[in-house]
Amino acid sequence: MQSDTSRDPASYDAASVNTAMADSSDEAKVSASRRNRDMSLEARARRRVARKMGFYIHALVFVLVNLGLYAINSVTGEPRWSHFPLFGWGLGLAIHGIVTFIALQGEGLRQSMVQREMETLRRRQA
Repeated sequence: MQSDTSRDPASYDAASVNTAMADSSDEAKVSASRRNRDMSLEARARRRVARKMGFYIHALVFVLVNLGLYAINSVTGEPRWSHFPLFGWGLGLAIHGIVTFIALQGEGLRQSMVQREMETLRRRQA
């Protein structure tokens, strides 16, 4: 039996090239998997930020518009009416905030439920 050092240099180079290609192919698969996972995480992070920013912009517009309505109502005098849009819109803003932040908190719950269902389906297949 010949050792690796006594092999024909051409066959040794081909074998080392094949091994190197297999190693780089495995590394490429792992790297691609990491990229896909990172892109998925980035997409989730972008959705979460978009939800938060939507609420923050809504809150800013709520404050600015209601300050303007209060100023107009103060200049025009009686009767006081600026609190009506404040309460109505405030209720809408509160619901928006609850839905936004509960949805963000519920993401972990949703993920754990998906994992449990996947495990159940795998057990049924086996």
